[in-house]
Amino acid sequence: MAAGTGALAPFPGPPSTSLHEFPYPPQSRARVARGSPAGGVPPAIDLVLGATAGCLACVLTNPLEVVKTRLQLQGELQPPGTYPRPYRGVLRAVGAVCRADGLRGLQKGLAAGLLYQGLMNGVRFYCYSHAEDAGWTGYPGGTVAAGAVAGAVGAFVGSPAYLVKTHLQAQTLAAVAVGHQHNHESISGAFKSIYKQHGVAGLWRGVTGAVPRVAVGSAAQLATFTSAKDWVCERQHFLQWFREGSWAAVLAGGMVSGVAVAVTMTPFDVVSTRLYNQPVDADGTPAPLSPGQALQGFFGLHPANLQQRGAAGLVQGHRRRLPPPRPPHRPQPLLLG
Repeated sequence: MAAGTGALAPFPGPPSTSLHEFPYPPQSRARVARGSPAGGVPPAIDLVLGATAGCLACVLTNPLEVVKTRLQLQGELQPPGTYPRPYRGVLRAVGAVCRADGLRGLQKGLAAGLLYQGLMNGVRFYCYSHAEDAGWTGYPGGTVAAGAVAGAVGAFVGSPAYLVKTHLQAQTLAAVAVGHQHNHESISGAFKSIYKQHGVAGLWRGVTGAVPRVAVGSAAQLATFTSAKDWVCERQHFLQWFREGSWAAVLAGGMVSGVAVAVTMTPFDVVSTRLYNQPVDADGTPAPLSPGQALQGFFGLHPANLQQRGAAGLVQGHRRRLPPPRPPHRPQPLLLG
């Protein structure tokens, strides 16, 4: 949703984006007693597997997350043609990051990203597994609703880590800097600084953009994966590799759902990144990026972005978000970043 990137049964795979971020949709399975391993995986094991898969995928997708963050902050709330563009497209942006920060710059914010993926995907898998055991996914639309709610809960829990990750990934040399520079020395220093200045509430600044971002990405992925996979399997007399249960069918379904996640999630991703990175005054209120231009929450940023940049401003960095599929240990939501 997720995102890779990814982004939302887990398993590590190549970078998303989106995000670099979601696992595969559940399909019918026998209902078992909650917490029982018979016929399924207990929610606690889902938590561990989801967190582990998200962290493994994060190591591969983090360089693209750095690029995505810079592209989405570039020209923030400024009309086209009125600002410098040090980052032009994914490949040239990778080169710009390497020239400014070295190869290690492509893994900026990795520790915070690992923490976020462990928290968000672990909690999301755990909540979804409970919803599945309770039978909620058996109702029409239940799979999508359960995935969206589980994703929203995971996004809320992991929000402080995503906040710090965004700050660290935006930091670079002044010549190629985009967005506000928070100048944190480390992940622990970032948490301490934010808490010292703004308290516990400051650690959840930007969560209003994160919750709809992951919820929408998760719902889009769950709504498309199974349908796309079944459509391919029904035509196996033309496509002999795509029989039911084959890796090729899972791959095809994942590719389609990955595109759906990227398209639906990117506008929310742009808003979320900018809310997380915005400067704030001592009392925690958003500080203006330029005279009269402050980001007033999730519903205030969309109109401001549309006014300054048009519809294209809501899909900055979308090329980085297309996530490759990751086969499940059992049918479940995909990994999201």
